[in-house]
Parts: sequence; structure tokens; C-alpha cells
Amino acid sequence: MATKKPNAEQVWKEFEDHLAPRLGLSTTDRVVYSHLLRHSRLEGELRLQFSILWLARGTRLSHNAVRWAVRRLVAHGVLRLVERSKAGHLVEIRLPSEVRAARPRQIARRPLSRTRAFDFEDLDFLKSPALRRAIHARELGRCFYCLSRLTPATRCLDHVVPRAEFGDNSCRNLVSCCQRCNVQKSDFPAADFLRRLHRERRLTEVELAARFRALDALAAGKLRPRLPSQWMRRRKPTGSV
Repeated sequence: MATKKPNAEQVWKEFEDHLAPRLGLSTTDRVVYSHLLRHSRLEGELRLQFSILWLARGTRLSHNAVRWAVRRLVAHGVLRLVERSKAGHLVEIRLPSEVRAARPRQIARRPLSRTRAFDFEDLDFLKSPALRRAIHARELGRCFYCLSRLTPATRCLDHVVPRAEFGDNSCRNLVSCCQRCNVQKSDFPAADFLRRLHRERRLTEVELAARFRALDALAAGKLRPRLPSQWMRRRKPTGSV
């Protein structure tokens, strides 16, 4: 689908000044978006069909890291998923000015609060027992993957995207799970591991669909843990801009 080629310099300025800071895009997100943008809108094409393998090779990132970056960009509305099939992903790539949440006027009007997304994105949820407990509490005593009941003796934290594949310690990438799932998942992509649980009849069809929705919500930063009150009292209020 052909479209008018945008001004590359203006697009880059809008990306760096508005889109990336507003959405808190990670380095991986930036690399993936820039690569897709270069091969679509900057070539005069609105849509692009690609495979995760092609994208991983082009960005020199791991398949798992690329897959999660695409999920996050779709969840943010930066990409619109038109179709996903064996042939790959067909997406519409939006320019920074077309992403509603990134428009400069909205950014200027949005006050910064003590619990804004920027704070959450900067937090290392492995650095203290209180923050680790916050992740466990978010899952309400259930394994994020198989939904089994957890106890303090059987629960552990798992990196959805492994550290070896540039996964961080943010609340988007840490989940509470049972020790069995932690060992079995290893470096498998989370979506593939969930399908394995379904094949082993540890998840029903309905539960599998719910787990996929939870993965998307996690990647989009919608599953924020509640920060410990004592941790909040130690933080100084931030000024507005």
C-alpha cells in the first residue's frame, strides 16, 4: 500500500523528542521500530509484511527480544497488526505524529506523578525484598504461567525475556511462578511455553487465551504491581514540568 514518503529528518526528531520518551520505549523497542520504519514509511509504504527471523537478522537481536518488542509496539499503538499468519506479520507502521499518545500537546498537558510510568520503567524489581514481594503479590498467589497455587516456599521470580536475551528486571519482564515452570521454561519464549502447558493439559483452552492476554498486558506495562508503602515514603516527590 503506497503512501507519500515523509520527511525523514522530521520523523526522527518527533521520534526522539516525543514518541520514545512519552512511551518509555526501551533500546530494543527503538531499534525494532526504526528498522520497520525504514523499510516501510520511509520507502513510501504504509504496510510491511515480515517474519520474526527477518527482523531479528536485520536488527541483530535475538528472536525472543524482537518478538516481545513487536508485542509492546502493537500494544502501544505504534504498530497496527493487520494479520498474523505462517507467512509472518502484516502491520501498519505509524509515524510518531500519528501515535495519539505521543502528540506534543498531550505530553505538555499531562502532569508527572510519583507513580508515573517513567518511575516504574526505571525500577529494578530484584533489588530489594519489598519490590520482589510486590511482583509476587501482583499475581495473587498464582503461577503466572500454569495458574497453580503458590506458597512462599514454592514461588520464585522468572524473567519472561531471559537476561541472556537482554531481558531486564522491570515489572514488565518479571513474573511470579512455580519452581516447576521456572525450570521447564528456561530460555523458551513465553508464548511457546504456554502452548506447551496447553499440550500437556496443564492449561485449558480458555486459560491459554487468558494467559496470552496477560502476556500482552504485561508487555504493554498494564500489569503494574502495587509499590510497598514504606518504599513510597522513602521517595521524594517529583516536580511537574
